[in-house]
Amino acid sequence: MTQPAVPRVDFYFDVVCPYAYLAHTQVGPLCARLGVALRYRPILLGGLFRVVGAGAGPMPSMPAAKAKLNLLDMYRWADHLGVALNMPAAHPQRTVLAMRTIIASDDVPRAAHALYQSYWGRGEDVSDPALVGRVLTRAGFDGADLVAQAQRPAMKQRLRAAVDEAAAQGAFGVPTMVVHTAAGSEMFWGQDRLAFVERLLTRAA
Repeated sequence: MTQPAVPRVDFYFDVVCPYAYLAHTQVGPLCARLGVALRYRPILLGGLFRVVGAGAGPMPSMPAAKAKLNLLDMYRWADHLGVALNMPAAHPQRTVLAMRTIIASDDVPRAAHALYQSYWGRGEDVSDPALVGRVLTRAGFDGADLVAQAQRPAMKQRLRAAVDEAAAQGAFGVPTMVVHTAAGSEMFWGQDRLAFVERLLTRAA
């Protein structure tokens, strides 16, 4: 596979994941500062778990002590980064509709940002089609049209294909960042690996 001449970051995400939200707040400014192309790749986290044989993911079997610290760690990171984080009362939510509308949009980063702010900034229910439509309309899209498009077989297939692509890259969760340079590709997982992403991109530049 031919590598892009200009370094690029592929950012695999699902708005359901707080750590992908935290990474989202940082990866755009990072790539802009370094002059690196950034490609948002919306996937369905539950679908990725199924493809890679992880069942329902790590949360159901996580020990109570670890789950408690995991939650605290999430808020510590938000405070460290200076970003708002408000967990919805009903978390995790089904995000299949949200992720399909993001794929259907003509500006994936902007749609993703709008729905991230809805889910994690305001703690809203992004499984509600009416809410998703309003959020995207406020962001400058035709929200009702994107919600309608999300029901079409083509959008369902595109989301499934994105999950398969992520799995083929070696992803097993989100946020996953695949950094492409002239020297090859490297994968990083987790918002706490962004420093490694920056170091690799700086070397490539």
